[in-house]
Amino acid sequence: MKIIDSLKQRRSNYDINKNLPIEEKVVFDFIKEATELVPDAFNMKSSRVVVVTKENQDLLWDKIYEVFNGQVPREKIDGFKNGYGTILYFVDNNVVKGLQEQFPPYAPKFIEWSKQSAGMLELSIWSGLKELGIGASLQHYNPVIDDAVKDLFSIPESYELNAQMPFGGINSEPSAKEKEDISLRVTIL
Repeated sequence: MKIIDSLKQRRSNYDINKNLPIEEKVVFDFIKEATELVPDAFNMKSSRVVVVTKENQDLLWDKIYEVFNGQVPREKIDGFKNGYGTILYFVDNNVVKGLQEQFPPYAPKFIEWSKQSAGMLELSIWSGLKELGIGASLQHYNPVIDDAVKDLFSIPESYELNAQMPFGGINSEPSAKEKEDISLRVTIL
């Protein structure tokens, strides 16, 4: 599939379920391969991915609801909980700090570069999941949930949570996206 076609198909799917249209192993293998292939500055490999499924999926979203003490509607949280799993995206700050020490002239940029790579990984996995017939959305309940998630799954302290991607079978497709006037955002000289 062409990258533009993949990007056109990638959408925020909120109406997901616990049924995958393909084998779980295919999804996990894809996530591993995408994580390996996404580029990053200085080949730092600072992105970390934790995939939670089954009872851990329910534990995660119940914990997120608890952390927000009802400030996020239960129906919204349950929409994410209804998915097959959630991909938790982290940056390992120990890797970033190590490169900052190794290459002092670039030290201020390594944090930014690690976030750029994390964003590329999130988009690559999101688009790839859609190609596999799986719906997903990208959520940002961090930093409010950071400590609770680390405690729940024994995540290393050096991991900084960047985003959460609930995924699953698709109950219904989102509405068509309205085309924007891209000339307001892209200038060609």
